[in-house]
Amino acid sequence: MIGVYDSGVGGLSVWKELRAVMPAEQFCYVSDGAYCPYGPKDPSFVIERAQAVARFLIAQGAELIVVACNTATAAAITTLRATFPIPFVGMEPALKPAALHSQSGVVGVLATAGTFKGRLYLNTLARFSGRVKVIEQVGTGLVELVEQGILEGPEADQLVGRYVQPMLEAGADHIVLGCTHYPFLTATIEKLVGNHAVIVNPAPAVARQAQRVLAELRERTGKKGPAGVSGVSTFFSTGPDETLQKLVRQIAGDAADGYLYHSLYII
Repeated sequence: MIGVYDSGVGGLSVWKELRAVMPAEQFCYVSDGAYCPYGPKDPSFVIERAQAVARFLIAQGAELIVVACNTATAAAITTLRATFPIPFVGMEPALKPAALHSQSGVVGVLATAGTFKGRLYLNTLARFSGRVKVIEQVGTGLVELVEQGILEGPEADQLVGRYVQPMLEAGADHIVLGCTHYPFLTATIEKLVGNHAVIVNPAPAVARQAQRVLAELRERTGKKGPAGVSGVSTFFSTGPDETLQKLVRQIAGDAADGYLYHSLYII
């Protein structure tokens, strides 16, 4: 079983891609909605939550955990790998492909405050800041919007426009989504961006990396993968799960009828 973890529902954008490349696998998803958003919180708190959720997922039988949260990856991935005996896959900064493919020499990055402070992002920025101009924007309020299930409409248009329009005016031809919640706002972003910029979502690349890591793990341990063609997903939430269930059904369609949902108060 593969564990997937996020501060809320945003990690479903990664679960969607994981499910696409590994449809037979079983997934256990934890939304730490009681403490969402993570972006403005102290890194020590995010590390504590990440460790608690990892212990829970390992107890459920996870052989691999995908930290489907940019803020949690930035704060906790090193600690998680040093603490637990299973592999962890985190969210890699997508600044590299944006910088390599930019024609205008200007790239926008929309992320949380915690992500911008993370070592992975800062290392990537140092490598490519000489190649392109990077415009950073903290997407305050966007996570909360997605958690409420507000993905389109006047409120989403106004808030997304506040952050994206200055990037376009500065000449950005790539906009990097640095939070797993933001892909759920893609339709709203595309309406504003049009054909002026490419939206860069790292989730598909992360899913392929998780697939590689799992294959290497099973080859090393001799464990076999599932024999079926469609795995079951189970969802746990420490907070409200209305938006969680709505987005799962939007992604999985009729397959969501076989999924399980649980409230989680013990971690």
